[in-house]
Amino acid sequence: MAWFSLIIAGLLEVIWATAMKQSQGFSRFWPSVITIVGVIGSFGLLSWSMRSLPLGTAYTVWTGIGAVGAFLTGVVVLGEALTMMRAAAALLIVSGLVLMKLSAPH
Repeated sequence: MAWFSLIIAGLLEVIWATAMKQSQGFSRFWPSVITIVGVIGSFGLLSWSMRSLPLGTAYTVWTGIGAVGAFLTGVVVLGEALTMMRAAAALLIVSGLVLMKLSAPH
């Protein structure tokens, strides 16, 4: 259950980061609300998952899901550039996430 919560926390990180971008510096109401609610949910689930997962593993997976998810959202939804260098960086992050998962005692 801790891994499931951690994955949801990472997905919420993607949602709040995207909403923050759309809030235009917290000047738009609904994207700002989504940002705040997403942050609370994401941190809450991260905190809960850390009860049983190692700090380094939980935090790395959470930030990795957020980083890769935000990158993909930027490319697919916001039309940001997809370059070989950016794709390689995302692939390295995913590789690190897989290694962290495999090294976790749970």
